[in-house]
Amino acid sequence: MSTALSETTFVIVDLETTGPSPKSGSAITEIGAVKVKGGAVQDHFETFVNPLLAIPQYITDLTGITDLMLANAPIIDDVLPNFFEFIGDHNEVILVAHNAPFDLSFLKSAATAIDLAWPKFRTLDTVVVARQVLTPDEVPNCKLSTLAQFFGTLVDPNHRALDDAKATTEVLHGLLERLGSMKIDTDVKLLEFTKNAKRTQSKKFYGQSST
Repeated sequence: MSTALSETTFVIVDLETTGPSPKSGSAITEIGAVKVKGGAVQDHFETFVNPLLAIPQYITDLTGITDLMLANAPIIDDVLPNFFEFIGDHNEVILVAHNAPFDLSFLKSAATAIDLAWPKFRTLDTVVVARQVLTPDEVPNCKLSTLAQFFGTLVDPNHRALDDAKATTEVLHGLLERLGSMKIDTDVKLLEFTKNAKRTQSKKFYGQSST
């Protein structure tokens, strides 16, 4: 069974972290997410997360998030179950992120660390879609800031989780409009499109940064 994209629920997520990879010991410091359906915002999720380790100065310089801001924040053990509940039924929702492998790696690592089962979320990477539907003449790269400027988003990416999730939501809607002209109008067609795109895309022309 397929669902029209206009009836599909998307949850767009963005994370802030202490570093580039959970494999190097980095941890989540902030989760922001927007739930949308039919182009309308249904709900949002926002929380700091105490990573139980010091934030490097370069991360504070980038995000503005300090150790003091996280001192009384909940730990990931308490946050992640609530976030999964916010996302909802993995069979009905598509989880979206800009440069999704980054965010998914942290979420999966955190789930494993607290022995929380990972739902088999259907996922979508806006970087992959953008590479496929936008040309180098339109955008020089696929950074979130570049795409936000191209689509004229109302929220500018600023390395804070909820604002970046909001900007990604607007970018997603712009990309879905492009896909509509290509007759990609259901969740099944969309996921098949991105699956095929991953197989064929070269990473030589576009950056994957979520900045």
